[in-house]
This record gives sequence, structure tokens and C-alpha cells, in this order.
Amino acid sequence: MDLSTIIKAYDVRGLVPDQLDADVARAVGAAAADVLVPDGGRLVVGHDMRPSSPALVAAFADGARDRGADVVRIGLCSTDGLYHASGALDAAGAMFTASHNPAAWNGIKLCRPGARAVGQDSGLADVRRLAQGYLDDGVPAAGRRGTLTDTDTLRDYAVHLRSLVDLSGVRPLRVVVDAGNGMAGHTVPAVLQTAAGLPALPVDVVPLYFELDGTFPNHEANPLEPENLRDLQAAVREHGADLGLAFDGDADRCFVVDERGEPVSPSAVTALVALREIARERAAGRHPVVIHNLITSRVVPEVVEAAGGTPVRTRVGHSFIKGEMARTGAVFGGEHSAHYYFRAFWGADTGMLAAMHVLAALGEQDGPLSALVADYAPYTASGEINSRVDDVAAATARVRERFARDGAGVDELDGLTVSSAPGTQPWWWFNLRPSNTEPLLRLNVEAADGATMERVRDSVLAVVREETR
Repeated sequence: MDLSTIIKAYDVRGLVPDQLDADVARAVGAAAADVLVPDGGRLVVGHDMRPSSPALVAAFADGARDRGADVVRIGLCSTDGLYHASGALDAAGAMFTASHNPAAWNGIKLCRPGARAVGQDSGLADVRRLAQGYLDDGVPAAGRRGTLTDTDTLRDYAVHLRSLVDLSGVRPLRVVVDAGNGMAGHTVPAVLQTAAGLPALPVDVVPLYFELDGTFPNHEANPLEPENLRDLQAAVREHGADLGLAFDGDADRCFVVDERGEPVSPSAVTALVALREIARERAAGRHPVVIHNLITSRVVPEVVEAAGGTPVRTRVGHSFIKGEMARTGAVFGGEHSAHYYFRAFWGADTGMLAAMHVLAALGEQDGPLSALVADYAPYTASGEINSRVDDVAAATARVRERFARDGAGVDELDGLTVSSAPGTQPWWWFNLRPSNTEPLLRLNVEAADGATMERVRDSVLAVVREETR
């Protein structure tokens, strides 16, 4: 087994058991112990509801203990629940999940103590190299075999989130939550309801697909795809709810629909939450910094600057966002993919905390959510459009040659970003990024109006998809 096929830029992910089985999990556990806790510290391990997760966790823990790590198993949890445990226990972490991937998949997300990111350039390449050796030649025993303990951190997770956003005084709200048979069915009752023994909130939760089922019998746990929001949208209208929330499989991403069942863009949520965090930061006498990736709407940096904060633009991906959060001391960060990062949550991403901010913002005033977020969605975006191409580099070069003229702005922070020349009206920009795993180019376009967005979108796609002559 060549582990480079499943250990990529951000995490481990593969088909079970063809690519990811107990032997691979044990080798990765041993390597993770070497890289993340080389002196035999604690390694906290959690997993989602996929049927393959418990056996993979057991093998991973066995390998980690062979290399001297003390393993703390926290059982079923969301990915942000694992980050909470890593931060609260100051332990390295491993989360077994394949997020929104179909049932046949599983994977591992790793972090250092304090929920610090592990990516290709921050330890994951070392994990892959060591794990490959252990898979090929066996795992040598360390001088001391690590211990194994089991604990439940769900209540502590809920208490921590409630300490960051107080919902006790908001007006009564009704919210439909689509857990997609994923881990939000485990975390929402603890955080927003009373399953963890916490006081009731003025939030009436209408549950949709809360039964934990890693076969995803109702729909894929990927709210980024519009068809996976349809049940939520219908339920919001049926129950006369104030809003709807949809979580992905490991519940680290949260998508929002308003009282009409209309999706609220993650950029609008980023702007809304940023304003709340900026206000809190300024009240404490600190200058607020907010991170946003380069595909979020132009409205995000505009709102941040208008509120007295400093926006910092960065590449797509959690390891880059978390790195910039640490470097700049940012209070908050948001991505177009509905990942939201908080300094108060160890700089890690948590969809649940973002959802609580939306509930608080809505419940602290009398208007509907559609009116509340209207100012944060003034422009038109294409959404992400994928094109399969034979030669990614050649297609990108054609686009650059065609559009990087007449004073247009060009940068290559992450793929190719081209923006209209200064003073051009109506303005536009687009980003063209290669996939990390497939011969795909991903296009995102935003413009001042719909007609301009469509014109730029269609022009770029025509160049990307033209046959090489």
C-alpha cells in the first residue's frame, strides 16, 4: 500500500478496507505518536458514527501506545469536539472521520496539542514517511508502552461553547437542524438542548435526521450540494421556523438557511460573525484582525474594515487559516466552504459556535434573518464550478493570457486570481484553482451584478474547456 494515495495535504482519507484498514491505522497511529508526542505525551482520539470507525480507532491507539503515547479515547464526537478536547487537555489529537464523503470512506484528521493544525508542511509529510516504513517493516516497540483511558468530554464541550455565546436572553427562536445522520445528532442535543444536563435555552429545536447512521440513508451529509438542503428548506417552511441549520457528517461545518428556506451564503455568515467578534475585541481594547480566504465575497473585507478591523486574505484550507490565525492573533476567520475559526476555540474551526453566533444575532433583534443578512450579500457569486481538463497547467496559462491584460490585477496566492482593472465598472474577479487530488480546475467568480458575473464566468469556462490545438 502506497500511503501517498491516502495521506494528502490536510488529512488521511481512503476507502475502507481497500485503502484504509487496521494495519494502515496502526502504522499511522505509531507515526503520529512519533511526530506529535515524541516524548510520550497524551494523544486524544475521537471518531464519528461510521461503522468502520471503532475498529480503526482501536488499531490506531494500539500503534500509538506501542510508540509510547498515552491514548485518551473520547468516543463519539464531532471534529470540533475533538479540537475542544485537544485544547482543553493540551493533548495532540486524532479524529476518525471522512467528513462528508460517502459511507465506504473513512479518514483521520490530526492536530498538535492545543488543536494546532497538522498539514503537509507542518508534520503530515513526516507522518506519512514514518507510517510507510511501519506499514512495510512493522512497528518497533518503544521503551515504554503507553496507557489507554476512556473519558467523555461532550458536556465540557457544550459548557465551553455556551460560555462563549450566551443564548439565555434571546427571544424565543424555532430552528430546524438537519444533522444528515451525522455527528450534529450527537452534539446539538448537548449544546442547544438539555441532553448534557445544561439549562434549557429559548431555542426550540426541530430535529431532522438526528439518528447516527454512517450509511447516510436520507441524503449525503454534504450541505455544500444544493440537493442536500432541500429537506431542510422544506422543513423550515413547514414549521414556520426562524432559520435552519445543516451540518456536514463530522459537524465541523454549518450551513444556514433563512426563514424562507433560502440559503445564506457562508460569506454573509462570515461577515455577520466577524462584526460580533470585532465588537467584542474592540470593547476589550484590542485591535481586531479577521482572516478570510481568497474565495470569500468582497463584502467580507469591506465589512471588517468599516467596523474598524483589519482583514487578512489567505489561501484556502484549514492549515493556512489556522497558521494565519496564530501569526496575526486574529479573533476570527471564515471560509467560503462554511468553515469558521475562533481564537476563543484555540484557533480551530467549529460550525456549532458559528451557528450560536447566528442564533444570538437573530435573537437579539426582532427582524427576520433574511433582513439581518441582506447587507452582507450585495454581490453576485457563481459558486464553485469544476472543469475536468487534460492539462491543468496549460488551461490555467490560457486563462491567464486571455484575461491578464488591460490593467487587470493578477495574483497567484492560491491558483490564479484575476480582478478587473481599478476603476472598472461593474467590477469583477475570479479565482481558478487546481484540485489537490484530481485533474480538475475549480472556478469561483464574483461581480457587482448578475449579468457581469455570468459574462465573466462563461468567458473563463470557454477558455478553460477549449480543446488544445
